[in-house]
Amino acid sequence: MKLKELIQKIHPIKVIGDSDIDIVGISIDSRTVKDKYLFIAFHGTQTDGHDYIQAAITKGAIAVLCQEIPTSLVDNITYIQVKDSEKDAGMVATTFYGNPTSKMKLIGVTGTNGKTTIATLLYNMFRYFGYKVGLISTVCNYIDNKAVPTEHTTPDPITLNSLLGQMSNAECQYAFMEVSSHSIAQGRINGLKFAGGIFTNITRDHLDYHKTFENYLKAKKKFFDDMPANAFSLTNQDDKNGLVMTQNTRSKIYSYSLRNICDFKGKIIESHFQGMLLNFNGHEVSVPFIGKFNASNLLAVFGAAVLLGKGEEEVLIALSTLHPVAGRFEALHSPEGFTAIVDYAHTPDALINVLSAIHGVNEGKGQIITVVGAGGNRDKGKRPIMAKEAAKGSDRLIITSDNPRFEEPQDIINDMLAGLNIDDMKKTISITDRKEAIRTACMFAKKNDVILIAGKGHENYQDIKGVKHHFDDKEILKEIFSQETSK
Repeated sequence: MKLKELIQKIHPIKVIGDSDIDIVGISIDSRTVKDKYLFIAFHGTQTDGHDYIQAAITKGAIAVLCQEIPTSLVDNITYIQVKDSEKDAGMVATTFYGNPTSKMKLIGVTGTNGKTTIATLLYNMFRYFGYKVGLISTVCNYIDNKAVPTEHTTPDPITLNSLLGQMSNAECQYAFMEVSSHSIAQGRINGLKFAGGIFTNITRDHLDYHKTFENYLKAKKKFFDDMPANAFSLTNQDDKNGLVMTQNTRSKIYSYSLRNICDFKGKIIESHFQGMLLNFNGHEVSVPFIGKFNASNLLAVFGAAVLLGKGEEEVLIALSTLHPVAGRFEALHSPEGFTAIVDYAHTPDALINVLSAIHGVNEGKGQIITVVGAGGNRDKGKRPIMAKEAAKGSDRLIITSDNPRFEEPQDIINDMLAGLNIDDMKKTISITDRKEAIRTACMFAKKNDVILIAGKGHENYQDIKGVKHHFDDKEILKEIFSQETSK
């Protein structure tokens, strides 16, 4: 594609050099640059792409999009100066990959909790209906039935548009995508055309990046502010900020709720560890999911599918065939008669939800033992709150490691313990080694007890000092259970 075509939508401040040149690739990472590439440099949170302009040129870049023109220019290189190259990267990328979202229906899911479950269930549902479908999620990306590993909830704009381009080439008619607050604030989704957006909920998270809850809320709200008039916005009326999200959107607004009269009304009729009986808009459906938060997630899936043109009854039939997403309230049953729940809950609100779901099903039949940690180099303010909520909802609490990253695990544990009072401390122990913490919880557990292992869910690694070591909560549990069987 000609460079002048790539930059026609971004209004450059200045262009130095020839814009009538062919560009065969684009990159924001100088290490991946090849001959005839456009290199996009912006001020990142950890590194500054402007420091790597010369490296990109050495690798073959023939054009550079940046905010600051280098003091020393290289002959035969075209420099494009813009106000915000990070936010323009998405627009350039979607143009380069042929505006893929104009050829399919893209639905974005945003909120603190529930994004992965809703996006993945919609992906599975529309494949059940017989469509070719794409998925962009925390757990894994899919181009129809082809899995593509993922590292971030929402990829960088180049990777994101490349994935969407591949989905378009594979003739996907729908794509379902988790939309993180980071991706909205950084403009990674700029240039994408959304057919609809879903809001799940918003509670404290990512304040290490956004600094304040208000900034976090504004980032989420911007997604709906930018939604086109011919799209739909489906919001959770049970969240106090649900209607705030859509107050300035041009799109058609719909709501879902387990408590209030709205477009998509749900109710839990029965609940047990094997699943729930639900009523959605007057229709009953049995599903292998547990907890009020999952009922809300399923209601969002139901509403979105109906808004995409499916009949309510056919959607309910499809819902009954779906299963929980990896690491989201996955129940494993011990030979000793207790149940272990593996869940990704890594925020105070998520812990409240999952513990509330366990209490709702357990009904005091056994003790609840929670194993939880907190991630390193992330929002420290939520650590004591997480510990407090875990203690409030548990009979015994084990504080342990999550992904310590570049922090000392014991320092993170100490931050969590600071949130506990004397009574909380009486039922709490700390074990730095996560495997030993899980093993200890299983030693404590008796018949009818429930162990919650929270924080990592689908993750199969621990991030320690920049190295990802293999670690899977479910594998550890199965190993322990097999040892129980062989006793």
